Amino acid sequence: MGGGGGHGHSTTYKGVTLHQPKRWHSITGKGMCAMMWFWILYRAKQDGPVVLGWRHPWEGHDDHSHGHGHEH
Repeated sequence: MGGGGGHGHSTTYKGVTLHQPKRWHSITGKGMCAMMWFWILYRAKQDGPVVLGWRHPWEGHDDHSHGHGHEH
C-alpha cells in the first residue's frame, strides 16, 4: 500500500499506518476550524431567535422598513 519510504513519524495499528501530518496541514486545519466557528457564531447571532422558535422569520427586522409604511 502507498509506500511511505520509512521516514517521518507514523503509527501502525491493526495493519493501518497513520502518518503524522505536515505542519502546513495542521495550520490550515486550525484556520479552517476557526473560520467555521466564527461563521457558526455569526449565524447564531443573526438567526438564533428564529432557529430557537422565539421569533417567526416573517416578523419584522426591527426598523429596516426603508421608509415604506404599513399601508395594507
